[in-house]
Amino acid sequence: MKPSTTTRSATDRLSVTEKVGYSLGDLAANLIFQTLITFLAFFYTDVFGIPAGTAAKIIFVVGLLGAFVFTPLVALLADRTHTRWGKFRPWILWTAIPFGALALLAFSTPDLGPGGKVFYAATTYTLLVMVYAASNLPYSALSGVLTGSMAERNSMSSYRFVAVMIAQLMVQSLLLPLVLILGGGDKVQGFHNAMLLFAGVGTVFLLITFFTTRERIVPAPEQKSSVRQDLTDLAGNRPWMVMLLLTVMVFTTLALKGGTYVYYFEYYLDEPALAAFLHHIGFNRFIDGLNAMLTGMGLTKFQWPEDPATSAFSLFNAGGIIFMIVGIGFSKRLADRFGKRDVFGAALFVSTLFLLAFLAFPPDRIGLVFVAQILHGFFYGITIPLLWAMTADVADYSEWKNNRRATAIIFSAMLCGLKLGLSIGGALVAGILAHYGYLAGAATQSAATVDGIRLSVSLYAALPFLVCVGLLFLYKINKPMESRIERELAERRRLAEEAV
Repeated sequence: MKPSTTTRSATDRLSVTEKVGYSLGDLAANLIFQTLITFLAFFYTDVFGIPAGTAAKIIFVVGLLGAFVFTPLVALLADRTHTRWGKFRPWILWTAIPFGALALLAFSTPDLGPGGKVFYAATTYTLLVMVYAASNLPYSALSGVLTGSMAERNSMSSYRFVAVMIAQLMVQSLLLPLVLILGGGDKVQGFHNAMLLFAGVGTVFLLITFFTTRERIVPAPEQKSSVRQDLTDLAGNRPWMVMLLLTVMVFTTLALKGGTYVYYFEYYLDEPALAAFLHHIGFNRFIDGLNAMLTGMGLTKFQWPEDPATSAFSLFNAGGIIFMIVGIGFSKRLADRFGKRDVFGAALFVSTLFLLAFLAFPPDRIGLVFVAQILHGFFYGITIPLLWAMTADVADYSEWKNNRRATAIIFSAMLCGLKLGLSIGGALVAGILAHYGYLAGAATQSAATVDGIRLSVSLYAALPFLVCVGLLFLYKINKPMESRIERELAERRRLAEEAV
């Protein structure tokens, strides 16, 4: 019988082509995902004309379906998929075109009545979330089966999350200007054209991911496990429990601080100080020069927000993302030397200190605010690839401990934790504002409300991160155990191949 090529190449090094090809899949997914979490509510209310309360219900209910129905269902199916392409790659192929098409439909504005608009929005968003789960969960699980080398996973995760940050930078800082440019000032046409571009690029990138990757870690053909057995293995997997709680906490903080920063710039920071800061760093001159060049070429001006709070907020986000990318560049080398757990904990703790620093900044110290954001972004960037590389290690730990591999179900739990954390953090934004007496649309807020906003981006946002640092003391997969698991699994696979 022909020996399995899977076991022979389980610890092969990954080529740069494969790492880049894999990373493009997450860039594709995040062009859509970041647009959904950042602008879907705005699109529904201000572009498509759906009442805010109705839009909120659609987003919330469909989000729950995605987290607790679609994602677990896809995980169970993906772990039981058997094709000549592997378990997870086929899902990327099958969903590439539907994902792009549904992204475009979800941001289209057909001429319908009020009830028709609600039905259309709910239907297209549900289908998009379902296909997103069918694409992104197998994509995430694929990282656990491309190689058995934990060092190569660290490297691959760094490539992947540079791509994610590029997508995040494009969406959070450039999408609205792109909408205005592509629509000639018409938001409806602009969103359609922007999503047509994103959907086309995303589809091509997902296909590149399929064609440039190869699954090397495959369960033994004789492995049989039931859904009940998979769930029993999860319940006895303490590293998995730690990673699930850690994921919830991380994304709670990300949603809380991300959702509150806009209020921080609008109501806490001093507007004249923001305007002076933008002037002194030469940002306004840069935009004027860019627009002079564009109009000289016969193109539309770059429509950057003109009020200081919004303009500075966009620049603030861009600075944080850029330095996250820089931090990601240090992640692999540090993790290879000290182990993922210890690097993750240390970098997360230092990044938390810069969140806490926001407690002390007066409203007119804009430079300090930007410096803290940059340093927070750098140290948090170190942790970004490690979260998902550690999840792949947990799949290895489960195989090492139980002699069964169920990669997708482990990653599905992490994605459920991600979505739960985003939901909790988003709800905390509204809840904290209400607790401190926030008045929507008011030109100014009370001193108590402004103080609540300051606490939200500093102390309250820091607390879940500090819980994460504590949880890591319960996570047993340190550098020596990483090496032991990798070594013993490689030996098992070698013996299994020889026995064939």
